[in-house]
Amino acid sequence: MSKRAKVNGGRLEFLPPQIPTRVERPPEDEGWVHEANLDGYRTQIIIDNGGVRLYSKNGRDWTTKYWPIALAVDLPCRTAILDGEVIGPGEQGASDCLALEAAIWNEPSRLVFVSFDILHLDGLDLGSLPLLQRKQALWQLVEPGLGKIQYSEHFEGSALALFRTVEKIGLNGIISKRVDSRYRSGLSNTWLKAKEFEEAVRVGGVVNEPGTAPMGLIAAHAASSPI
Repeated sequence: MSKRAKVNGGRLEFLPPQIPTRVERPPEDEGWVHEANLDGYRTQIIIDNGGVRLYSKNGRDWTTKYWPIALAVDLPCRTAILDGEVIGPGEQGASDCLALEAAIWNEPSRLVFVSFDILHLDGLDLGSLPLLQRKQALWQLVEPGLGKIQYSEHFEGSALALFRTVEKIGLNGIISKRVDSRYRSGLSNTWLKAKEFEEAVRVGGVVNEPGTAPMGLIAAHAASSPI
């Protein structure tokens, strides 16, 4: 269902997120882009005249738990709603649920927000725009690279090649999205999640080698892959 960001007393309200449908294999036809599936906590950042707030996928205010990310938000905008995931790199560099929980409760300075969509910007509802237009607006707002607020790269071409690449570096499958899709709250068939390998022994998330941006590392592996 399509929903627009609501404003209450000059403050933006939480917008229920779009949820990908689980599939056995990612789509290989044209008209899709693909992203690494980050094994973190789905999070929405809201920026307005009341400051910065972070919400869980169920609309709970987790700003206090994610306070280092809230303090790090310094984007060139007056108002915005960003969709993404909070991750926490573990000892081996990959984000997993245990490392994320440990970071939240014991070392929140290790938390990182990786954004893959933008729903509102400076009074404009972007949810009705096609995905790639939203991605362009997000890319201009969030600089790719190191930092607590990062941009999630997307990839065109073979979904299977990217799937094998993220499997090799320990990530948890991929999300495929229609390039012309509008943002729709709830379960969506224009966002598809493929997680075929052993979830019980995998730790997914962002691999963060020293001096290397997490999403940039994925791009480097994808570019060098012979598949």
